[in-house]
Amino acid sequence: MTDDPETLVSTAWLAARLGEVRVLDASWYLPAQKRDAKAEYVAGHVPGAQFFDIDEITDQTNPLPHMAAPVEKFAARVRALGVGDGQQVVVYDGAGIFSAARVWWNFRHMGLTRVAVLDGGMPKWQAEGRAVTDAPPDLRAPHLTPRPQPQLVKSAMQVLEASQTGTAVIIDARSSARFKGDAPEPRVGLRSGHIPASLSVPFSAVLNPDGTMLEARELRDVFEAAGVDLSRPAVTTCGSGVTAAVLSLALERLGHRDHALYDGSWSDWGGREDLPIEKG
Repeated sequence: MTDDPETLVSTAWLAARLGEVRVLDASWYLPAQKRDAKAEYVAGHVPGAQFFDIDEITDQTNPLPHMAAPVEKFAARVRALGVGDGQQVVVYDGAGIFSAARVWWNFRHMGLTRVAVLDGGMPKWQAEGRAVTDAPPDLRAPHLTPRPQPQLVKSAMQVLEASQTGTAVIIDARSSARFKGDAPEPRVGLRSGHIPASLSVPFSAVLNPDGTMLEARELRDVFEAAGVDLSRPAVTTCGSGVTAAVLSLALERLGHRDHALYDGSWSDWGGREDLPIEKG
């Protein structure tokens, strides 16, 4: 792979720069996975890493899960993690590439682009026998200047317009069974199916079996095989805005710059009776 400090970097790239970059453990798991992300971080993490809590650094006035945090809250929490203006950030998770992409997107939503996901995450780091510690990092809170990019997030009404007019291609990162409506949603009370006119690209389709991301040529093949016109603006969506960010990262790796994320995703759309759905 080609290391890019604004999208994706290898374990070798990070290992050569420990102490020079800010590292964030952004692990997060669905309840059914029965894993405690914070406990795993405390037990062992990449040296110097801080824990980014996806469920806390969020808009907690919104009933939907882990919606993007207000600017002031994001800035305060990230400063406390030792991230300041001009610093390079590397984000990883315990699954390979999963929730780290969501935090990558959170940073970009705030206009902070010197952030990359660790390709293969903690599993690859540990498989290579690289350093792990349980020592807490000691970092000061520097100055941080967010520059919000509201165009990177879409509301339900904006997605509905795109669905009806075709102004953007809507790409769904959920499993094919959930997209078709053949499998129930993991969150109680949500309808099954997908946004009309949306296309299915399960986030796992852009990853290798070891949790690393496919090369650019392979990514292009995956999107095009699903019917995605990469010359058009795109909106990514999923269950709650986490794996949609994996597709956003993949699009960025391809050089596709005109993409946004539906923050509410199916937690919003599937829970509303006023929005249309399709099955199959």
